[in-house]
Amino acid sequence: MIRLSLLFVLLGAAAVFGGTLSPEFLEWEGRIVGGSNAVSGQFPYQVSLRSSANTHFCGASILNNRYVLTAAHCTQGRTLANTRVVVGTHLLNSGGFAHASSRIIIHPSYNPSTLANDISMVQTTVAIAFNQFAQPIGLSSTFVNTAAGAVVTGWGQLGANAGIPNNLQWLRTDIITLANCRSRHSAANSARVFDNTICTLSPVGRGMCMGDAGGPLVHGGLQHGIVSWGIPCGLGSPDVFARTSSHINWILANAV
Repeated sequence: MIRLSLLFVLLGAAAVFGGTLSPEFLEWEGRIVGGSNAVSGQFPYQVSLRSSANTHFCGASILNNRYVLTAAHCTQGRTLANTRVVVGTHLLNSGGFAHASSRIIIHPSYNPSTLANDISMVQTTVAIAFNQFAQPIGLSSTFVNTAAGAVVTGWGQLGANAGIPNNLQWLRTDIITLANCRSRHSAANSARVFDNTICTLSPVGRGMCMGDAGGPLVHGGLQHGIVSWGIPCGLGSPDVFARTSSHINWILANAV
């Protein structure tokens, strides 16, 4: 794997995430570093959420032909007109199909101060047409404690001084236990590793940095997590995702 660099922002603003947030608590700017180029059709479930100006702001995954799954902090405060769903491409500047949004559903227990239940869905105005480049991803209904070789995808910066690549990036990381995850975070941040989250860890200086906020964590052909939060990458601290198996009943009840 390629040695990591990180461009990150401190989420210290009380207006965004509350005044009690630990100074170590950081949000990724929707970028992966240290990944590899994906090829066309390799990750057909990957979605790019974009503004009305066609600017990518978060990742997501295709849930079914009308809904995509993402993080609540990606959609909170956004209007339908400023939330477009682009599917079927591994490139930001070409290909794929852009869908307008007709509905944004944020988990009713989402807490922007702690990022608890950081999950939401976006409904498209017309059905997503499935083909070799656009396919739904199944959701894991099993609580996985540990697993090697999970995959995170997103459009990410390749280094500290590099720009955002046009090509979708992917990289492998390992799922670790919640106890292990909490033990590697500060006391303040370990309190935000909830039982309904899932964590990954890569070797120091390598592995996952940012998986496009809202993007999928996949293992064994199923989605296990939604990128939520992390602290500076490559330093041995785990990354935290909303766990799909813990939210699957809410997802299935609302994605209709």
